Amino acid sequence: MSYSISLLDKSPIADGATAADALKFTIALAQAAERLGYHRFWVAEHHGAPGLASSAPEIVVSHLLAHTSKIRIGSGGVMLQHYSPFKVAENFRLLASLAPGRVDLGVGKAPGGLPSTTRALQWFHDKSKKPDFAGQLAELDAFLGAGVADDHPLAGAQAMPVPPESPERILLGGSAESAALAARYGWSFCYAGHFNGDDANIERSIQTYRDASGRAPLLALFAFAAETKEQAAQLVGPLRIFKLQLSNGQSFNLGSAQAAEEFARQTGASGYRIDEQRPYVIAGTPEDVHRELDRLSERFGIEEFVIDSPVSSYAERLASVELLAAACEVASV
Repeated sequence: MSYSISLLDKSPIADGATAADALKFTIALAQAAERLGYHRFWVAEHHGAPGLASSAPEIVVSHLLAHTSKIRIGSGGVMLQHYSPFKVAENFRLLASLAPGRVDLGVGKAPGGLPSTTRALQWFHDKSKKPDFAGQLAELDAFLGAGVADDHPLAGAQAMPVPPESPERILLGGSAESAALAARYGWSFCYAGHFNGDDANIERSIQTYRDASGRAPLLALFAFAAETKEQAAQLVGPLRIFKLQLSNGQSFNLGSAQAAEEFARQTGASGYRIDEQRPYVIAGTPEDVHRELDRLSERFGIEEFVIDSPVSSYAERLASVELLAAACEVASV
């Protein structure tokens, strides 16, 4: 195997469990990932989601760094549109000072919640001063280093402390445009294949990044392993994504038709479309999953996969992580 494997955890709250239970399992899963030899462990950011416990990845990252010793820990990712790039830079430079060489800063463009939570997060934003996402990324990149240019309105501001080693910078996205943006600033790029598994779009985005940077991107995808194909199919079977298409061209991925309808209602959209999609999921025995990862690595030149398990059961998720580690021999990479 010529690729490494990392994990993405959304801290889902299993049936009958609490947010505290979900976060306790996230800690246990990160520790298992370290013991088994996975390369990274990322936590997501979701707002106003009753079924997910991780709304502040920087806090979870800090806790996980304190409960592990060598695995890379990071955000997958910080939803940058809600925050001051300066404050994000401060947060992750501080984390990188607490655990030098182990911190990843992954950022994304999605809102991570419904319009009501976006409104609450951005309530005090001065809309006239807020740059677009590319502008925010440029500011964040600058503040992670020496600061913005002398002609910038925020010139002179320095994000402290200065860590022994900067956090690795990774842009999460699902398009060639995002790939090009990551390459423009010298960031790593992680393609979100769990939300957009179309082969043509994957190939176009990966090639855009490789042509512009000379490097291979990471590929995130849903994958789940069980003792039998039938068991894996049964546990993954209900998974759906509902893509909300607004009349202004914007699109958002939601976990249910009801959530998509509520999102549209909160935006005040008069015209929209909801497409129910079955996301691309690699599910089966550990050997099945291993073969598919091999195929994708060979086809697209992928050197690292980020696995998102689409199952909420804690025991089944841990078993999948253990089975994949054994089948893929992740500790030897």
